[in-house]
Amino acid sequence: MNNKILIAFDSTQQALRAEMLLEYADIEIDTRPTPKEITAGCALSIDIPHKDFQTVSKIISHEKVEIKGYYYKRIDKYELYTPPMVEGNGGE
Repeated sequence: MNNKILIAFDSTQQALRAEMLLEYADIEIDTRPTPKEITAGCALSIDIPHKDFQTVSKIISHEKVEIKGYYYKRIDKYELYTPPMVEGNGGE
């Protein structure tokens, strides 16, 4: 698997908001055009290091940033990224 996770958005406003929040959190990001294989309402996407996924997903969730989804590149196409389940997140 590629060491980058791509975040796709449905709006430019949400992409720019995420960019600002992640830069503020000192996450290494790369803002780039959304690959044509990913159908999204926004032409901007953000690449993040796989190692920062947990931190990024918490920021995105906490700040209620609306995203199309997380993707990773497998060989020559992008696939929806489904992170492994983390123990202890169930409701009691």
